[in-house]
Amino acid sequence: MLNLAKQIREAKEAGEELGLTADELAFYDALTKPQAIKDFYENAELIAITKELAEKLRKNRTIDWQKRDSARAKMRMMIRKLLKSHRYPPEGMDNAVATVMSQCELWADNIMSI
Repeated sequence: MLNLAKQIREAKEAGEELGLTADELAFYDALTKPQAIKDFYENAELIAITKELAEKLRKNRTIDWQKRDSARAKMRMMIRKLLKSHRYPPEGMDNAVATVMSQCELWADNIMSI
């Protein structure tokens, strides 16, 4: 339990250093794996992609996309299009989209429970 609290505190501090909210930090983490992707960009570019992604997802939060395949497909395409517009490396695209989508599901679950 103490280890988990320490990890949460460290994640919050890391987010604050980058100027990201907790939700945005989750997307940032999804976009920066593997390390080769992180090495490809300047950190400012990754932060800009993260903030743009989070903003687009906030605008679409009223859609119950978890249960509707067409809405999920639209969300997936929106993520791909955003990453392509920032020249995200193709070799990391599928993994980034899958990880961001899983973060979106967690995020949507949290929003719905509020």
